[in-house]
Amino acid sequence: MNHSNTRRIAVIGLGAMGGAMASTLHKAGWEVTGFDPFDGARAAAEAAGIATTANLGDVAGAPYAVLSLPAASVVETTVPQLLAAPGTIAIVDTTTSEPGTSKKMAELAEAQGAAFVDAPVSGGRDGAATGSLSAFVGATDAALSAAKPVLLALTGGKYSHIGGPGSGNVVKLLNNVLAAANLVSVGEALGVAKAYGIDPTKAAASISEASGGSKVSAAMYPNWVLTGTHDSGFSMGLMARDAALAVDVAAQIGETPSLLAAVANQWQEALAILGPRADFTEIARTVAPAVTPAGAPDTTPAA
Repeated sequence: MNHSNTRRIAVIGLGAMGGAMASTLHKAGWEVTGFDPFDGARAAAEAAGIATTANLGDVAGAPYAVLSLPAASVVETTVPQLLAAPGTIAIVDTTTSEPGTSKKMAELAEAQGAAFVDAPVSGGRDGAATGSLSAFVGATDAALSAAKPVLLALTGGKYSHIGGPGSGNVVKLLNNVLAAANLVSVGEALGVAKAYGIDPTKAAASISEASGGSKVSAAMYPNWVLTGTHDSGFSMGLMARDAALAVDVAAQIGETPSLLAAVANQWQEALAILGPRADFTEIARTVAPAVTPAGAPDTTPAA
């Protein structure tokens, strides 16, 4: 395998997460070329000093590629195009994708002498911009070794090798549906505290130091809900999708997680009211509107 020019990397998808990861890699000394079909996304990357292209074929055969795409179906159409020219060492897919897709892409890459790892990430745009994401990695040992330079650049070493191809997707989806459940339960709990005349900020801080505490109570509610800003950068549409997909993945192997299914349904109801572009922390507006200055939403279903 040719390891020359191994600091060349393509970033496929220059949205909030992909654009931030491209910037992090650029600042770390990688020779980055970004691809996105949308002019605005490419312009934002170019303003950060990143070379871009509107033609995916221009980055086929790049030694490394990072994918930050909206769905598994887009991953399935993108990877074969990247492998259409020789030279690829590793493709790191940070998309919250599906395990079946990752298994197929890993087999395709291996057959062509390349590596594919599913490495969905957590940490949001701030983590992407500072190289401090955490990643759930599904890969063979050989593929993980090939992808390690990229994973280190994006996470600073904060990645977990879960198992074989697809396992990173499974655990990331479980993480997201648990976060979805916690956003609902913490909101309801703080709503009860508020009804008793207790300051929700003080209640959240106290709970966060005890056994009921979590990142949701310690950071998400204080930073984005209790302030009313609701500006985490992660959308209602994506969280509702991930919660539903987690339940679907469970069903594929005969599991029926009733609580998680109820949570997924609650997020679908909130999605119908708030719309896909709402911030995911706005779920609080539907479960505990008294704790956020943003208040209750208009109950007319969103377009």
